[in-house]
Amino acid sequence: MIPYGRQDISQEDIDAVVAVLKSDFLTQGPAIAAFEQAIMEATHAPFAVAVSSATAALHIACLALDLGPGDVLWTAPNTFLASSNAALYCGATVDFVDTDQRTYCMSVSALSAKLEQAEKSGCLPKIVMPVHFGGQSCEMEPIHTLSLRYGFRIIEDASHAIGATYRKGMVGDCRFSDICVFSFHPVKIVTTAEGGICTTRDQELATRLTELRSHGMTRDPARMEWESEGPWYYQQITLGLNYRMTDIQAALGVSQMRRLQPFIAERHRLAQRYDELLANLPVVTPWQHPDSHSALHLYPIRLRLDAIPHSRREVFEAMRKGGIGVNVHYIPVHLQPYYRKMGFHPGQFPEAEAYYSEALSLPLYATLTDQQQDEVVAVLKHSLRGNGKA
Repeated sequence: MIPYGRQDISQEDIDAVVAVLKSDFLTQGPAIAAFEQAIMEATHAPFAVAVSSATAALHIACLALDLGPGDVLWTAPNTFLASSNAALYCGATVDFVDTDQRTYCMSVSALSAKLEQAEKSGCLPKIVMPVHFGGQSCEMEPIHTLSLRYGFRIIEDASHAIGATYRKGMVGDCRFSDICVFSFHPVKIVTTAEGGICTTRDQELATRLTELRSHGMTRDPARMEWESEGPWYYQQITLGLNYRMTDIQAALGVSQMRRLQPFIAERHRLAQRYDELLANLPVVTPWQHPDSHSALHLYPIRLRLDAIPHSRREVFEAMRKGGIGVNVHYIPVHLQPYYRKMGFHPGQFPEAEAYYSEALSLPLYATLTDQQQDEVVAVLKHSLRGNGKA
């Protein structure tokens, strides 16, 4: 089976992990600081706080911005469950903003219209969380402009977008947001096995994030409620969590980050090749916004169902039967049973729902060979015609 995503672990990665296993630090040692530094250098952000997963990063990002009961967070429905769930963990309410027809990211026009209505009804969001779907940045500058007008804070869910750029700056530099979150799950651009990170330009937010990832605890005398009793002393000054990344994970991340740009360059080469190979098929290939250089975490196509004799499920199953591990990203969050019980229903976010009904993610990762890619396309061609059986 050719999977839709796959990590690339080199001997250098293995050596880096083994070195930590032979060291005195397995968790919260020097590799954490080294990984955070690597992310800061890659994103041009002055602060980075590594945690156990991107879900954990989204959660503490919300907490650091004081999201809580009575507050509302808006995000895109075309995302993984973690984006909106992070707000629910804080006791806040969630709502969604429909997606753009071409980028599949949060629509600026839909956001603007929804904010205008929300202002009239007195229910503006405290936080807006744009999601950089597939590795392509949302249109962050106009979203930031709207935040200045309507007073909301911004968390970028850049789980797909490490190494991406937007308007000549790196995604994660937080020019247009308060906090940016990345994921290092094995199918992402680089991996720490599991792991996430928050970047920010705000030193106070960075300090809060650092405390929140480790039980709300500080060893900094300047942050304590009363004088330190000695070098061993710590105080819990807020309610935090155990979201610490290990040195084992961080060492892998440091090693992987050395290959970030080659990984992205190869993904772009493969995506361009897909564009050419699929040009005459009844599918819509991904569109890239001219302001963004995508990290290309995903290569999602849309099936032109009016031009093929099969349903998306039939094509999906035929490709899986043909040894191609296609996937679908994502089921719109508001259609999940848990969210329907909150009052969400089909038809509320038509662009996200239309995309989902036609979407299929083809395999894309740095070690995908041209021969494997040719096989993917051959099986897709076969799955789109005849009886739909590969």
